Amino acid sequence: MKSILTNIRKSIFRRKIILIIPIIACVLFLFLFFYDSSEKKGKIDKVGLFVAGTVSDQAWGTQGYKGLLNIHTKLGVDVFYKESIDSYTVAERAVKEFQGKGVNLIFGHGGDFVQYFNILANKYPSIHFVSLNGRELATQKNTSNIRMENYPMGFFGGMVAGYMTRTNTVGVIGAYEWQEEASGFEAGVHYINKDVRVLEEFVNDWDDREKAMGLLDNEISQNVDIVYPIGDGFHVDIIERMKENGLYAIGYISDQSTIGKYTVLTSTIQDIPKLYGQVAQAFDEGKLKSGNQLCGIRDNTIFLGEFSPNVDKEFVEILQKELNRYKKTGKLPNEN
Repeated sequence: MKSILTNIRKSIFRRKIILIIPIIACVLFLFLFFYDSSEKKGKIDKVGLFVAGTVSDQAWGTQGYKGLLNIHTKLGVDVFYKESIDSYTVAERAVKEFQGKGVNLIFGHGGDFVQYFNILANKYPSIHFVSLNGRELATQKNTSNIRMENYPMGFFGGMVAGYMTRTNTVGVIGAYEWQEEASGFEAGVHYINKDVRVLEEFVNDWDDREKAMGLLDNEISQNVDIVYPIGDGFHVDIIERMKENGLYAIGYISDQSTIGKYTVLTSTIQDIPKLYGQVAQAFDEGKLKSGNQLCGIRDNTIFLGEFSPNVDKEFVEILQKELNRYKKTGKLPNEN
């Protein structure tokens, strides 16, 4: 009798298990489905990059492309880029194309994109637009404008030039007069040595190498022995010319000590790959703010590169102390 009851109980238990397993599986499936959906909501799907020029310029455009690759590596999302986005009409077509691919975060790599994005933001509310170094303000709830603090960058580069010049004449070859790093460079030079002449020439174009080289020849003829070339399309050519002439340069955007470790006294580096990775991470976590933000030396997105062996170690130590002070206080060496 006990054996029969035991068998009946086992049979009932098995039936309950058979009924319960599908229910558990169904509940688990629904939980995973809705949990996964909630995780994706408001987060990165795919990322796009616009550059006004090309990503193969080994300068500004290349830095933007490296930033895009960093996002791909860091977050594991699909990324796309478009070159020659140099007008609103072209930008609008590119945004429409990216939307069709499922992109919901677009970087505009340069100062002109903020004005395009302020208009396009209302037409594409599902996309967040990020511009870098926009000279206008980002005004929409799905737009962000991040400006690099280039004046301090130029200031510390200028300190090196002011200390190292032997002719008491240094130069800037810039793209445009509004570049803050040019005025920062001059201030840094004069903080170290008020007797140094600072010659400033501007190409009025990012990429006109021929004009830039002509301006350089003019500065060299005036006894310039150190040049700060602040133009994406011509700074490498200028550094190479300075090397040929046994003169010196301050590198720009990336570490240019590889061109000539004795020629390049140091470089003012903008770590765009790191910055773009941080921005994408913030967006993915729902923490990216709309509006306008600053970044620079204080958050290590701008820093000085390797120093030439020609630069005294004692001076490098002094400079490093001033950099650390600036990071803590936000005050440049000429500010109390």
